[in-house]
Amino acid sequence: MIKTEHLSKRYDSLVAVDDVSFQVAPGEVLGFLGPNGAGKTTTMRMLAGFVTPTAGTASICGHDIATDPLAAKASLGYLPEGAPTYGEMSVRRFLEFIADLRKLRGPVRRTRLDAVITRLSLREVLGQTIETLSKGFRRRVGLAQAILHDPLVMILDEPTDGLDPNQKHEVRTLINEMARDKIIVISTHILEEVDAVCTRAIIIARGRIVADDTPDGLRARIPGAQLEDVFRSITA
Repeated sequence: MIKTEHLSKRYDSLVAVDDVSFQVAPGEVLGFLGPNGAGKTTTMRMLAGFVTPTAGTASICGHDIATDPLAAKASLGYLPEGAPTYGEMSVRRFLEFIADLRKLRGPVRRTRLDAVITRLSLREVLGQTIETLSKGFRRRVGLAQAILHDPLVMILDEPTDGLDPNQKHEVRTLINEMARDKIIVISTHILEEVDAVCTRAIIIARGRIVADDTPDGLRARIPGAQLEDVFRSITA
């Protein structure tokens, strides 16, 4: 599972994440929600091992991100905000580079490369450099690298950002398919995404968790209200 205990991050006088504790079990798709500057991306980066916590702990599949980072990252697929890549590489070369980093060899390597290229409809752009792709295709390449090694845990920061409605539907279908045997955390500001794929939602505001419930449970807090109304009420 994913487990955080009293996770905090401070930048001088700024408290970006303040005493955050939660667990995510296999089969759960957790939506991590909050207004801009709430601490969502900082929390995702700490879980992925890209930012060192000021205090507290976090573990991925039992591996502490600070004391056992290689094992934690081996179990993790991470799509960062903006899906940064190497723009001068072709899509094919970039995915092969990620396969090298993930130590994929032989038939497993070929099978996984073919699987992500097919699933994310990348075959037509394999020879194209990433910097020449549309934002939607760049996002798909970012998703492809995150799932290439078939990880047990997925952390996706704004996974459908920049995608058109059909592409959003395809990505959400993929997330639902993967959720059967994986742990997935999605940081998003798109509330319809919570309804589409999430079994649970955590709302964070000013660095602290202010709600942790199912989407239906959140709506029940204000009878007859939409999820957007509940979100605004909680984060006000």
